[in-house]
Amino acid sequence: MKLLLQIAVVFGVCLVGEVLEMLVPLPIPASVWSMVLLFLCLLCGALREEHIREKADFLLKNMAFFFIPAGVSIIEHYGVLKSVIVPFLIICFVTTIITFAATAGTVILVTRLMDRGKEHE
Repeated sequence: MKLLLQIAVVFGVCLVGEVLEMLVPLPIPASVWSMVLLFLCLLCGALREEHIREKADFLLKNMAFFFIPAGVSIIEHYGVLKSVIVPFLIICFVTTIITFAATAGTVILVTRLMDRGKEHE
């Protein structure tokens, strides 16, 4: 029952994100709205980590499974991509490096902020 409740919380946040995408006249995807909403709920205490921990762990452990549809679509549309495959691969490579760098920078920043917070306690 606990896992079903966690799934309901995650899907509820996603549903609110979909509604926000329809109502707010900004070009922001529903997934981004949902992540911001989830972050705000965790930040203000409306949700606690325990409310979504098991479901989030499950999704993270099985993340590779969710990339299968994207891979199949790339293979399916190879005829269209064939003429632009080199720029496509360069963009994929460069954005992967940028993502790694941004993630590393975020981890370093959060670690420093957490260490600074421990010093003030």
